[in-house]
Amino acid sequence: MRQKIVAGNWKCNTTLQEGIELAKAVDTIVANEGATDVVVVLGTPFTHIVKVVETVDAARIGVAAQNCAAEAKGAFTGEVSADMVKSTGANYVILGHSERREYYGETSEILNKKVALALKSGLTPIFCCGEALAIRQAETHNEYVKQQLTETIFNLSADDFKKIVIAYEPIWAIGTGVTASSQQAQDMHANIRAAITAKFGAEIAEGTSILYGGSCNAKNAKELFANKDVDGGLIGGASLKAEDFIQIINGF
Repeated sequence: MRQKIVAGNWKCNTTLQEGIELAKAVDTIVANEGATDVVVVLGTPFTHIVKVVETVDAARIGVAAQNCAAEAKGAFTGEVSADMVKSTGANYVILGHSERREYYGETSEILNKKVALALKSGLTPIFCCGEALAIRQAETHNEYVKQQLTETIFNLSADDFKKIVIAYEPIWAIGTGVTASSQQAQDMHANIRAAITAKFGAEIAEGTSILYGGSCNAKNAKELFANKDVDGGLIGGASLKAEDFIQIINGF
């Protein structure tokens, strides 16, 4: 049975002190009210990871970096390697987010390197894929997302692929308040699972968690998570308030 996962992506938000307080609040509420069968992950800025790891109960909450370098080490000023992330106590890393692709020019070649290094370091990649509005309107979104996967994580061995979590993020629904309909989300998740089946077989496909990452919030989480191929969410703005985040976690 595949994991139900709700991962918060704080993006470039919260000071260290604010992040610690948010982590404390989430940890307390999850302990008291959270669904015990849902894996909860906090994707914090690099500056916060060590303190957040110390703040939360690892039995309840995992911690993710929002990125890692495409190089293992060296003269790459400002970069943070996968080994560095792992040394903080984090156990996940978000890779391929649409904002990284769009604003920082991350290509499939770069992401192949990052995924390989993350896996080598023992991190679980939460690998993002998804289409822009023009691609959705052209009705080529299924082929586009499949190509994103083919160029990156479909290059992995079956054993390594089993360590991946996928997050589908319709770019046209990120931060816009527009959410893919429940049926649109299910259709794309089913398309992704079918592509995994074709590449790696039904057993691996059925064991792969696929999260929805487009303006999921406390109001629509229950409907989205009711779909058979939606295994949770990668949550942006709604993860910055503990009370909203717990409602999403309990959306199953």
